[in-house]
Amino acid sequence: MFIIDAHLDLSMNALEWNRDLRETVQAIRDRERGLTDKPDRAKGTVALPELRAGNIGLVVATQIARYVAPENTLPGWHSPHQAWAQSQGQLAWYKAMEKAGEMVMISNKTALEKHIALWNDGTPNTNKPVGYVLSLEGADSIVDMSYLEQAWNYGLRAIGPAHYGPGRYANGTDATGRLTEQGHALIKEIERLGLILDATHLCDDAFWDAMELFNGNVWASHNNVRSLVDHNRQFSDNMIKTLVSKGAVIGAALDAWMMVPNWVRQQSTPEGMHCNLEVIIDHIDHICQLAGNSLHVGIGTDLDGAFGKEQCPYDLETITDLQKLPAMFNRRGYSEEDIKNIMHGNFLRFLRNALPA
Repeated sequence: MFIIDAHLDLSMNALEWNRDLRETVQAIRDRERGLTDKPDRAKGTVALPELRAGNIGLVVATQIARYVAPENTLPGWHSPHQAWAQSQGQLAWYKAMEKAGEMVMISNKTALEKHIALWNDGTPNTNKPVGYVLSLEGADSIVDMSYLEQAWNYGLRAIGPAHYGPGRYANGTDATGRLTEQGHALIKEIERLGLILDATHLCDDAFWDAMELFNGNVWASHNNVRSLVDHNRQFSDNMIKTLVSKGAVIGAALDAWMMVPNWVRQQSTPEGMHCNLEVIIDHIDHICQLAGNSLHVGIGTDLDGAFGKEQCPYDLETITDLQKLPAMFNRRGYSEEDIKNIMHGNFLRFLRNALPA
Protein backbone atom coordinates (compact mmCIF):
# COMPACT_ATOMS: atom_id res chain seq x y z
CA MET A 1 0.00 0.00 0.00
CA PHE A 2 1.17 3.53 -0.79
CA ILE A 3 2.15 5.37 2.40
CA ILE A 4 2.55 9.04 3.31
CA ASP A 5 4.74 9.82 6.33
CA ALA A 6 3.93 13.31 7.64
CA HIS A 7 7.09 13.84 9.68
CA LEU A 8 10.72 12.92 8.98
CA ASP A 9 13.79 14.93 10.02
CA LEU A 10 15.77 13.91 6.95
CA SER A 11 18.05 16.95 6.63
CA MET A 12 18.84 16.91 10.36
CA ASN A 13 19.98 13.30 10.03
CA ALA A 14 22.01 14.08 6.92
CA LEU A 15 23.84 17.10 8.32
CA GLU A 16 23.90 16.80 12.13
CA TRP A 17 24.17 12.99 12.28
CA ASN A 18 26.30 12.94 9.11
CA ARG A 19 24.26 10.17 7.51
CA ASP A 20 24.33 9.66 3.75
CA LEU A 21 20.66 8.80 3.30
CA ARG A 22 21.27 7.58 -0.25
CA GLU A 23 22.83 4.51 1.37
CA THR A 24 20.80 1.71 2.94
CA VAL A 25 19.97 1.71 6.64
CA GLN A 26 22.33 -1.25 7.13
CA ALA A 27 25.21 0.56 5.40
CA ILE A 28 24.66 3.60 7.62
CA ARG A 29 24.56 1.40 10.74
CA ASP A 30 27.77 -0.35 9.70
CA ARG A 31 29.53 2.98 9.24
CA GLU A 32 28.38 4.18 12.68
CA ARG A 33 29.41 1.02 14.53
CA GLY A 34 31.44 1.98 17.59
CA LEU A 35 30.47 5.67 17.61
CA THR A 36 29.20 6.95 20.95
CA ASP A 37 28.57 10.67 20.36
CA LYS A 38 24.81 10.09 20.10
CA PRO A 39 22.69 7.41 21.83
CA ASP A 40 21.12 6.22 18.57
CA ARG A 41 24.34 5.56 16.65
CA ALA A 42 24.13 2.40 14.52
CA LYS A 43 20.42 2.17 15.35
CA GLY A 44 18.88 4.28 12.59
CA THR A 45 15.76 3.14 10.76
CA VAL A 46 15.33 5.60 7.87
CA ALA A 47 17.08 6.00 4.53
CA LEU A 48 15.91 6.69 1.01
CA PRO A 49 16.25 3.05 -0.22
CA GLU A 50 14.04 1.89 2.67
CA LEU A 51 11.43 4.55 1.88
CA ARG A 52 11.29 3.22 -1.67
CA ALA A 53 11.17 -0.40 -0.51
CA GLY A 54 8.28 0.46 1.83
CA ASN A 55 6.34 2.30 -0.91
CA ILE A 56 6.59 5.45 1.22
CA GLY A 57 6.68 7.78 -1.73
CA LEU A 58 5.67 11.06 -0.12
CA VAL A 59 6.91 12.52 3.15
CA VAL A 60 6.71 15.78 5.04
CA ALA A 61 10.40 16.61 5.54
CA THR A 62 11.64 19.17 8.02
CA GLN A 63 14.00 21.99 8.55
CA ILE A 64 14.70 22.45 12.27
CA ALA A 65 16.85 25.03 14.11
CA ARG A 66 16.06 26.23 17.62
CA TYR A 67 17.07 29.60 19.09
CA VAL A 68 17.99 29.44 22.78
CA ALA A 69 18.11 32.45 25.08
CA PRO A 70 21.08 32.62 27.54
CA GLU A 71 19.08 31.00 30.34
CA ASN A 72 17.77 28.17 28.12
CA THR A 73 19.72 24.93 28.67
CA LEU A 74 18.32 23.14 25.60
CA PRO A 75 20.64 22.66 22.62
CA GLY A 76 20.24 25.34 19.98
CA TRP A 77 21.59 28.46 18.32
CA HIS A 78 22.45 31.71 20.10
CA SER A 79 20.73 33.99 17.60
CA PRO A 80 17.78 33.72 15.20
CA HIS A 81 20.18 34.56 12.37
CA GLN A 82 22.34 31.53 13.18
CA ALA A 83 19.21 29.39 13.34
CA TRP A 84 18.14 30.74 9.93
CA ALA A 85 21.54 29.89 8.48
CA GLN A 86 21.25 26.35 9.85
CA SER A 87 17.85 25.94 8.21
CA GLN A 88 19.29 27.15 4.90
CA GLY A 89 22.01 24.53 5.08
CA GLN A 90 19.28 21.93 5.52
CA LEU A 91 17.44 23.35 2.51
CA ALA A 92 20.67 23.06 0.50
CA TRP A 93 20.79 19.33 1.33
CA TYR A 94 17.26 18.81 0.00
CA LYS A 95 18.22 20.68 -3.16
CA ALA A 96 21.31 18.49 -3.54
CA MET A 97 19.08 15.40 -3.25
CA GLU A 98 16.80 16.83 -5.93
CA LYS A 99 19.74 17.44 -8.26
CA ALA A 100 20.86 13.85 -7.67
CA GLY A 101 17.39 12.58 -8.62
CA GLU A 102 16.82 11.16 -5.11
CA MET A 103 14.01 13.50 -4.05
CA VAL A 104 11.54 15.97 -5.53
CA MET A 105 9.86 18.92 -3.81
CA ILE A 106 6.06 18.89 -3.80
CA SER A 107 4.97 22.50 -3.39
CA ASN A 108 1.77 22.74 -5.44
CA LYS A 109 -1.20 20.68 -6.59
CA THR A 110 0.21 20.02 -10.06
CA ALA A 111 3.44 18.55 -8.68
CA LEU A 112 1.44 16.49 -6.18
CA GLU A 113 -0.76 14.84 -8.80
CA LYS A 114 2.18 14.15 -11.11
CA HIS A 115 4.09 12.54 -8.24
CA ILE A 116 1.18 10.42 -7.01
CA ALA A 117 0.64 9.15 -10.58
CA LEU A 118 4.33 8.20 -10.84
CA TRP A 119 4.32 6.27 -7.57
CA ASN A 120 1.15 4.41 -8.46
CA ASP A 121 1.99 3.51 -12.07
CA GLY A 122 2.72 -0.14 -11.24
CA THR A 123 6.45 0.04 -12.03
CA PRO A 124 9.23 -0.67 -9.47
CA ASN A 125 10.09 2.17 -7.09
CA THR A 126 13.85 1.62 -7.42
CA ASN A 127 14.63 4.82 -9.30
CA LYS A 128 11.67 6.96 -8.30
CA PRO A 129 12.43 10.18 -6.40
CA VAL A 130 10.90 10.39 -2.93
CA GLY A 131 8.52 13.34 -2.85
CA TYR A 132 8.73 15.79 0.03
CA VAL A 133 6.60 18.62 1.35
CA LEU A 134 8.91 21.06 3.14
CA SER A 135 8.01 21.88 6.75
CA LEU A 136 9.68 23.99 9.44
CA GLU A 137 9.61 22.43 12.92
CA GLY A 138 9.73 25.37 15.31
CA ALA A 139 9.65 28.94 13.98
CA ASP A 140 12.62 30.35 15.92
CA SER A 141 14.69 30.68 12.74
CA ILE A 142 12.17 33.07 11.17
CA VAL A 143 14.08 36.27 11.98
CA ASP A 144 11.10 38.45 11.07
CA MET A 145 8.00 38.15 8.87
CA SER A 146 9.92 38.97 5.68
CA TYR A 147 11.88 35.74 6.22
CA LEU A 148 8.65 33.73 6.34
CA GLU A 149 7.63 35.06 2.94
CA GLN A 150 11.10 34.24 1.64
CA ALA A 151 10.63 30.70 2.96
CA TRP A 152 7.25 30.42 1.25
CA ASN A 153 8.88 31.48 -2.01
CA TYR A 154 11.54 28.76 -1.81
CA GLY A 155 8.90 26.09 -1.14
CA LEU A 156 8.07 25.97 2.58
CA ARG A 157 4.49 24.74 2.91
CA ALA A 158 3.98 23.91 6.61
CA ILE A 159 5.24 25.38 9.87
CA GLY A 160 5.02 24.56 13.57
CA PRO A 161 5.48 27.68 15.73
CA ALA A 162 7.13 25.80 18.61
CA HIS A 163 9.35 22.82 19.42
CA TYR A 164 10.66 21.93 22.89
CA GLY A 165 10.80 24.58 25.58
CA PRO A 166 10.25 28.33 25.29
CA GLY A 167 10.35 29.81 21.79
CA ARG A 168 10.43 33.24 20.20
CA TYR A 169 6.86 32.88 18.94
CA ALA A 170 5.28 30.20 21.10
CA ASN A 171 6.03 27.94 24.02
CA GLY A 172 6.35 24.27 23.24
CA THR A 173 6.69 20.88 24.90
CA ASP A 174 7.51 21.09 28.64
CA ALA A 175 6.94 24.87 28.67
CA THR A 176 3.84 26.92 29.48
CA GLY A 177 2.47 30.26 28.37
CA ARG A 178 0.48 31.82 25.60
CA LEU A 179 1.59 32.96 22.17
CA THR A 180 3.95 35.92 22.31
CA GLU A 181 3.11 39.19 20.57
CA GLN A 182 5.39 38.05 17.76
CA GLY A 183 3.49 34.75 17.79
CA HIS A 184 0.20 36.50 17.07
CA ALA A 185 1.83 38.20 14.09
CA LEU A 186 3.27 34.88 12.93
CA ILE A 187 -0.11 33.15 13.01
CA LYS A 188 -1.65 35.93 10.91
CA GLU A 189 1.20 35.75 8.40
CA ILE A 190 0.94 31.95 8.16
CA GLU A 191 -2.72 32.41 7.28
CA ARG A 192 -2.04 35.22 4.78
CA LEU A 193 0.57 33.20 2.91
CA GLY A 194 -1.51 30.02 2.90
CA LEU A 195 0.95 27.92 4.88
CA ILE A 196 -0.25 24.87 6.79
CA LEU A 197 -0.15 25.44 10.55
CA ASP A 198 1.35 22.45 12.38
CA ALA A 199 -0.11 22.27 15.89
CA THR A 200 2.46 19.69 17.02
CA HIS A 201 4.57 20.67 20.05
CA LEU A 202 2.46 23.68 21.03
CA CYS A 203 1.98 23.83 24.78
CA ASP A 204 -1.66 23.88 25.87
CA ASP A 205 -1.93 27.67 26.29
CA ALA A 206 -0.34 28.36 22.91
CA PHE A 207 -2.43 25.65 21.26
CA TRP A 208 -5.70 27.23 22.35
CA ASP A 209 -4.47 30.69 21.33
CA ALA A 210 -3.56 29.41 17.88
CA MET A 211 -6.85 27.54 17.41
CA GLU A 212 -8.76 30.73 18.22
CA LEU A 213 -6.69 32.97 15.95
CA PHE A 214 -6.06 30.78 12.92
CA ASN A 215 -8.56 30.29 10.11
CA GLY A 216 -6.43 28.39 7.61
CA ASN A 217 -5.41 24.76 7.12
CA VAL A 218 -4.15 23.09 10.30
CA TRP A 219 -2.70 19.63 10.90
CA ALA A 220 -0.62 17.89 13.55
CA SER A 221 2.19 16.12 11.77
CA HIS A 222 3.31 13.85 14.64
CA ASN A 223 1.29 13.66 17.81
CA ASN A 224 -0.24 10.97 20.03
CA VAL A 225 -2.98 10.71 22.65
CA ARG A 226 -2.73 12.12 26.18
CA SER A 227 -5.40 9.84 27.63
CA LEU A 228 -3.11 6.87 26.81
CA VAL A 229 0.21 8.50 27.72
CA ASP A 230 -0.28 11.40 30.13
CA HIS A 231 2.21 14.08 29.08
CA ASN A 232 1.93 17.64 27.79
CA ARG A 233 3.56 16.54 24.51
CA GLN A 234 0.34 14.63 23.73
CA PHE A 235 -3.12 15.89 22.77
CA SER A 236 -6.02 15.81 25.21
CA ASP A 237 -9.38 14.59 23.95
CA ASN A 238 -10.63 18.19 23.79
CA MET A 239 -7.64 19.19 21.69
CA ILE A 240 -8.25 16.27 19.34
CA LYS A 241 -11.94 17.17 19.00
CA THR A 242 -11.02 20.77 18.21
CA LEU A 243 -8.59 19.68 15.52
CA VAL A 244 -11.22 17.35 14.06
CA SER A 245 -13.70 20.23 13.94
CA LYS A 246 -11.16 22.20 11.89
CA GLY A 247 -10.66 19.38 9.39
CA ALA A 248 -7.18 18.52 10.65
CA VAL A 249 -5.29 15.27 10.19
CA ILE A 250 -3.13 14.01 13.07
CA GLY A 251 -0.06 11.92 12.28
CA ALA A 252 0.69 9.10 14.74
CA ALA A 253 4.29 9.13 16.00
CA LEU A 254 6.45 6.06 16.65
CA ASP A 255 8.63 7.48 19.43
CA ALA A 256 8.28 4.87 22.18
CA TRP A 257 8.01 7.30 25.08
CA MET A 258 4.96 8.82 23.37
CA MET A 259 3.41 5.39 22.79
CA VAL A 260 3.60 3.71 26.20
CA PRO A 261 3.31 5.24 29.70
CA ASN A 262 6.16 5.38 32.23
CA TRP A 263 8.99 5.23 29.70
CA VAL A 264 12.34 6.19 31.24
CA ARG A 265 14.77 7.60 28.68
CA GLN A 266 17.98 5.60 28.17
CA GLN A 267 16.73 2.98 30.64
CA SER A 268 13.49 1.53 29.25
CA THR A 269 13.55 -0.81 26.26
CA PRO A 270 10.80 -1.40 23.69
CA GLU A 271 10.71 -5.09 24.57
CA GLY A 272 10.59 -4.42 28.29
CA MET A 273 7.76 -1.90 27.89
CA HIS A 274 5.81 -4.11 25.43
CA CYS A 275 6.05 -1.34 22.83
CA ASN A 276 5.18 -2.75 19.43
CA LEU A 277 3.28 -1.53 16.39
CA GLU A 278 -0.02 -2.70 17.90
CA VAL A 279 0.35 0.10 20.46
CA ILE A 280 0.25 2.85 17.84
CA ILE A 281 -3.00 1.36 16.54
CA ASP A 282 -4.43 1.98 20.02
CA HIS A 283 -3.59 5.69 19.68
CA ILE A 284 -4.96 5.86 16.14
CA ASP A 285 -8.12 4.01 17.16
CA HIS A 286 -8.68 6.45 20.02
CA ILE A 287 -8.64 9.36 17.58
CA CYS A 288 -10.97 7.52 15.22
CA GLN A 289 -13.44 6.86 18.05
CA LEU A 290 -13.41 10.53 19.08
CA ALA A 291 -13.89 11.65 15.47
CA GLY A 292 -16.52 9.00 14.72
CA ASN A 293 -14.65 8.04 11.54
CA SER A 294 -11.19 7.35 10.09
CA LEU A 295 -10.81 10.70 8.33
CA HIS A 296 -8.61 12.62 10.75
CA VAL A 297 -5.58 10.44 11.46
CA GLY A 298 -2.56 9.31 9.49
CA ILE A 299 1.08 8.35 9.90
CA GLY A 300 3.72 10.84 11.07
CA THR A 301 6.43 8.54 12.39
CA ASP A 302 9.16 10.97 13.52
CA LEU A 303 11.49 8.00 13.06
CA ASP A 304 15.16 8.88 13.54
CA GLY A 305 14.07 12.13 15.17
CA ALA A 306 17.09 11.89 17.51
CA PHE A 307 16.23 8.30 18.40
CA GLY A 308 16.54 4.92 16.71
CA LYS A 309 15.85 1.24 17.32
CA GLU A 310 16.40 1.75 21.04
CA GLN A 311 13.27 3.91 21.25
CA CYS A 312 10.77 2.72 18.65
CA PRO A 313 8.48 -0.34 18.35
CA TYR A 314 10.50 -3.54 18.68
CA ASP A 315 8.81 -5.09 15.64
CA LEU A 316 10.02 -2.25 13.39
CA GLU A 317 13.51 -2.87 12.03
CA THR A 318 13.38 -0.10 9.44
CA ILE A 319 10.73 2.31 8.20
CA THR A 320 9.88 -0.25 5.50
CA ASP A 321 8.03 -2.16 8.23
CA LEU A 322 5.22 0.39 8.13
CA GLN A 323 3.86 -2.07 5.58
CA LYS A 324 2.96 -4.32 8.52
CA LEU A 325 0.27 -1.87 9.63
CA PRO A 326 -2.48 -2.54 7.04
CA ALA A 327 -2.82 -6.20 8.08
CA MET A 328 -2.86 -5.16 11.74
CA PHE A 329 -5.67 -2.69 11.09
CA ASN A 330 -7.52 -5.38 9.17
CA ARG A 331 -7.33 -7.72 12.15
CA ARG A 332 -8.78 -4.93 14.29
CA GLY A 333 -11.82 -4.76 12.03
CA TYR A 334 -10.88 -1.71 9.98
CA SER A 335 -12.23 -1.72 6.43
CA GLU A 336 -10.02 -1.40 3.35
CA GLU A 337 -11.27 2.16 2.90
CA ASP A 338 -10.42 3.03 6.51
CA ILE A 339 -6.93 1.57 6.14
CA LYS A 340 -6.27 3.54 2.95
CA ASN A 341 -7.48 6.70 4.70
CA ILE A 342 -4.97 6.21 7.50
CA MET A 343 -2.00 5.06 5.43
CA HIS A 344 -2.21 7.83 2.83
CA GLY A 345 -5.70 9.00 1.94
CA ASN A 346 -6.27 11.58 4.67
CA PHE A 347 -3.00 13.45 4.23
CA LEU A 348 -3.38 13.22 0.44
CA ARG A 349 -6.87 14.74 0.64
CA PHE A 350 -5.55 17.44 2.96
CA LEU A 351 -2.67 18.36 0.62
CA ARG A 352 -4.96 18.41 -2.41
CA ASN A 353 -6.94 21.08 -0.61
CA ALA A 354 -4.13 23.00 1.10
CA LEU A 355 -1.39 23.27 -1.52
CA PRO A 356 -1.49 26.15 -4.00
CA ALA A 357 -2.55 25.45 -7.56
